[in-house]
Amino acid sequence: MPAYTSLSLTIRKIKCDEVHPRCGNCSKHGVLCDFESGHVVGELASPAMSGPLSPTASTLAMSLNASRTSPSVASPSVASPTQKHATPVLSQATVSPEPETLRPVDRLLELRLLHQYTTSTCKTLLTNSPATDEMWQRQVPDMAFQGKTYLADAMLSVAALHLRSQKPTDTSLVQASHAYTASTLAAYVTTLNNGITSDNAEALFLTASLIAFQATASRIFIKDDAQTSGSHGTNRYTLPMAWFHAFQGVKTVVASSWQWIRNSSIVQAVIDSQPSFQLDLNPLNPNSFFGHLLENLDEELAKEPNDKITATHQAYFHAVSVLNWAHKNPFAPAALAFPASVSRRFVEVVEEERPRALAILACFFALFQRMDPVWWLEDVSRREVMGLVSLFKTGSSWWRHLEWPIRIALWEGGAIPPDVWGVDYKKEAQASKGFSESMMSHIELFSKLTSNPPAAPPSTSLQAELELMTAPLD
Repeated sequence: MPAYTSLSLTIRKIKCDEVHPRCGNCSKHGVLCDFESGHVVGELASPAMSGPLSPTASTLAMSLNASRTSPSVASPSVASPTQKHATPVLSQATVSPEPETLRPVDRLLELRLLHQYTTSTCKTLLTNSPATDEMWQRQVPDMAFQGKTYLADAMLSVAALHLRSQKPTDTSLVQASHAYTASTLAAYVTTLNNGITSDNAEALFLTASLIAFQATASRIFIKDDAQTSGSHGTNRYTLPMAWFHAFQGVKTVVASSWQWIRNSSIVQAVIDSQPSFQLDLNPLNPNSFFGHLLENLDEELAKEPNDKITATHQAYFHAVSVLNWAHKNPFAPAALAFPASVSRRFVEVVEEERPRALAILACFFALFQRMDPVWWLEDVSRREVMGLVSLFKTGSSWWRHLEWPIRIALWEGGAIPPDVWGVDYKKEAQASKGFSESMMSHIELFSKLTSNPPAAPPSTSLQAELELMTAPLD
């Protein structure tokens, strides 16, 4: 299956994961959800609200109609990024030229969101380099203003969510976050279906990254959602699958466009701002903090279909290896590598709600407890760990494996001491100073192997590490 099709499916999953659960919050705040109610779409597009059809309303209506009438997100009826009315940011609205007829509300909101992004939001994307902060603040907007409307809308979508986190009852921000998300996804998927090129590869990579932030940030608005999980009756917790779909999407964009973005200073800055992997690919060794999560794996594999035994075994081993690495990494946001690097099979067993996969996921979310407060990760450890714990039956043998993530998630004593965390990551930082290999070098290695396959298959450890760098494109 072509790479753009894989990405289209990823976007559709993100929309399903994150759009519909928000409707409960819309109800709570007295706002009709623009993703469920055709009335709101009409209201957004009505002259009474914004004068002649506003670009925001036009895009939202077109994307919604496309998603309702066609099983494909990339329906021809979805606004093309080349159409003048496709997105709210750079397009020309069809309005009367007389100044007195203009309604500046939408324009002022757009300026407000752009100001929010450039002065605040861009500094919260958890990069580890001043050069990267400068890039998100200046170079990314410059690129968006060169006709990359999906990137511009992605910026405004994340900024709208940031403002919503500060003013959760502001209905204009609720509607704006929905509208810009819909506009971003519609134009992004249309562009992907038209093909990744040297002209759009950088912008698509950056848009994919912002979509990942948007998908994770959206979780903070469904914590009080009254909607229930389809398989758990009155259980209000829903699995955070958008974390995986969105971050895996970034990985797929990198794999699909590497020939064009490999020499991009912007892409290099983003990738090399992240710590490189230094995995111990034997998660059962005596120093493995999370090795206990692999206990009795043979019993689970004995019930597995023959064609999935190897993939499931590797998925669990790989996931625990990444947990061990992130747990002792001095750079707390290194934990974000987990949803991007785990295999597709691991995502599948999470969706199946297997106890082992949920326990691994609980440990992953506990890792965020040592981070400084970041708006899009607000209370993430407590909310996600306790939500995952609620999925386990009373008396489950997995409760003892959940003791550490529960203790960490509920920690309120300030900095977590090494004896509670389980490792002194400051000492680990000193021990790993000799390692200087960057993430760019890992991706470059993968690119060479895929373009010039070796006569013999790579070693098991090398193959496992390479799987961290790219998603299969089927």
